[in-house]
Amino acid sequence: MNQKLAPARVPTPGRILSRELEARGWTQKDLAEIMGRPVQTINEIIRGNKQITPETALELSQAFGTSPEFWTNLEAKYRLHLASKQKTEPDIARKSRLYTLAPIPELIKNNWIQKTESLDELEQQVCNFLGILSLNETPKLDVNFRCSQHLEPEETSQIVWVKRVENLAKQQTIASFERSQLEAAIPTILSHAAQLENIVHIPKLLTDVGVHFVIVPHLSKTYLDGAAFYLSNNPVVALTLRYDRIDSFWFTLLHELAHIVLGHQGAYLDNLEALAENEEEQAANQQAANWLIESQALNNFVGKTGRFFSRRAIEEFAQTQHRHPGIIVGRLHYEEIVPQKNLRALLVKVSPLLEQWIDK
Repeated sequence: MNQKLAPARVPTPGRILSRELEARGWTQKDLAEIMGRPVQTINEIIRGNKQITPETALELSQAFGTSPEFWTNLEAKYRLHLASKQKTEPDIARKSRLYTLAPIPELIKNNWIQKTESLDELEQQVCNFLGILSLNETPKLDVNFRCSQHLEPEETSQIVWVKRVENLAKQQTIASFERSQLEAAIPTILSHAAQLENIVHIPKLLTDVGVHFVIVPHLSKTYLDGAAFYLSNNPVVALTLRYDRIDSFWFTLLHELAHIVLGHQGAYLDNLEALAENEEEQAANQQAANWLIESQALNNFVGKTGRFFSRRAIEEFAQTQHRHPGIIVGRLHYEEIVPQKNLRALLVKVSPLLEQWIDK
């Protein structure tokens, strides 16, 4: 039995105090003289107008030969009983459940739900957003959460982020999906990696082969870069643009596409700074790296260049690979061949070219 039982009546500390006086044949004045307190103080305690403080509890325990806790417990139980009649406990419990299920302030801030003073309306909005019928349900997602554990991301924020991606993807009309068609389209997708402005063509290329494409900025404490999962029979590729740079955009995009092309089952939420150590993540990483830059050509370039990499040298090598130089710099930074502070001017932003795809 999980039902909580509550007493119909809770005696006031003053009533117990009156009984103690009657048992000893004392008057309120007698007790006041014993404790060195005004008679009015004793009278107010008996009537319930004055609370028993820890100091008073100590004095009463000495006067009646009881423990101080006896009086403080009486007072606490009585005050809780009064509060339960005045406060709407079910409302507090509902709000607690709402804030456990979702980061309510962020949902309101992002206009994913509307601010309201009505708890019923707020609950309905959250249930609709999460795709549940009541607060007793837990949102179900076919997603393996992969995040940086030392940053302690909040799972509720991850769930809400995925739900937002799902809700936006469901609004898209896209082609039917076949994995072979996506794999065949990879060279065409990569042909747009040479020039920054060509990024605008990527969303349509993906939707034309049946891949949902969504950009939803990451929520607080989620530290996500991208995700890949299935919605019905079509895959979804979602990016956060947490790092608004051309190298991060292309590697994250190709990492998520690699999961799909390689036939990885299930779903993935990826923080590319702290990927789970498993074969599928390693395979997706390797495939994305190979697609972006031919490994032997990169090794030859690094060996030939030596320790010092000029902007001109990187731009010339990028041209041979038909890639934007920022992609080359990002790889050299990642492999710690070039210091992170060097050549950052080549790591241009991509968000201005994708504004119509970014959830706002």
